[in-house]
Amino acid sequence: MSGVWLFNKNGVARLIPNPTRESFERREPHHPGTATAPGARPRVLVYVPANHVIGSHAELEQRLGELGWTRYHDAAAAKPDLIQFHKSDRSAHLISLPRDFANLKTLHMYDIVVKNRSFFEVRDPANVGPSV
Repeated sequence: MSGVWLFNKNGVARLIPNPTRESFERREPHHPGTATAPGARPRVLVYVPANHVIGSHAELEQRLGELGWTRYHDAAAAKPDLIQFHKSDRSAHLISLPRDFANLKTLHMYDIVVKNRSFFEVRDPANVGPSV
């Protein structure tokens, strides 16, 4: 039995013998900022002090600005598909994100978390309480 085994939310597995892109399409609504691999669980970026899910670049830029990050505008000419933030001109810390927030992947979220440990978390959307 070769193929790909998929598990639903109840833990029930099903075999897809000849997987195609269509066989992995999700039936659940897409959450912005949760681009994931087919079959993977979506994730969201949460601003911990307010228990708030970040849903746009504007919200993220506001929260990062409160933590001392500034938008790196020189990057727009070199890489128009990226938005970058830096801590200061003398710092090596740089956060690079896709310009389209819908393409924000878990990798990008963890980059933000590692550089702002006590302020952001990556969570499953089902495990996020109501915003305060």
